[in-house]
Amino acid sequence: MVDHGAVADLETDGFVLIERVLSPEQVAEVRSELLRLVEATPYGRGDFEGLKTRRVYGLFGKTRALDDLAMHPKILEILDAVLGEYHLSAPTAIDIGPGERAQPLHPDDAIYPIPRPHDELVVNIMWPMCDFTVANGCTRIIPGSHLWPEGRFPGPADGPIDIEMRAGSALVYVGSVWHGGGANTTDDARLGVVLHYARAWLRPVENHVLVVPPAVVATLPERMQELLGYNIASPFTGYVDGRHPKKVLPRR
Repeated sequence: MVDHGAVADLETDGFVLIERVLSPEQVAEVRSELLRLVEATPYGRGDFEGLKTRRVYGLFGKTRALDDLAMHPKILEILDAVLGEYHLSAPTAIDIGPGERAQPLHPDDAIYPIPRPHDELVVNIMWPMCDFTVANGCTRIIPGSHLWPEGRFPGPADGPIDIEMRAGSALVYVGSVWHGGGANTTDDARLGVVLHYARAWLRPVENHVLVVPPAVVATLPERMQELLGYNIASPFTGYVDGRHPKKVLPRR
């Protein structure tokens, strides 16, 4: 059953923190896999990515450790209520290194040229793989900023709040809310993974149909196939040769 309180918080504040979603064992398994990927990833290319931050793209082409997170029933119920039909857009593991500066505040749906305010196009889930604190760069959000009109930007009176949270929590926030990663003033990296979802009629930021080979997609649960782009936005956006895109997957 959908968490109506969480959906209400998204509507009023633009975010909601859901605690104790993953067990310590689940966190440890995902964290271990992400650290393996982070070690082979270069640092960012500018202030937005972070010069002392490593971001792992193409996640679902590199590991299966995140599939259960992407399909978590509690999360999908919220996404069903807010977005209706949707797919994964820009999932990224984010490892904010020691000494990193705060990321510029931004709304994630700004890439789509649709004037504000508008119905939500994007919903994001930040999964912390360690405790997020002010000191190590927890996510910062300006509550209510998803309701701002076109052309309004954060000013001196619009300071963000720091969302401290334990590993295993899930921070759900809409793509129109202004947010950003904080500065890391500790000696340890801050690891998390953000799973972006967008309405199914929008082009995703990352092209998962090319990232994940069809032979691999064919082995995945049907819901995961849909999240990776093998879906249809009503009435028929996304078809292949007039048929559902799952028809082109290799038979098991």
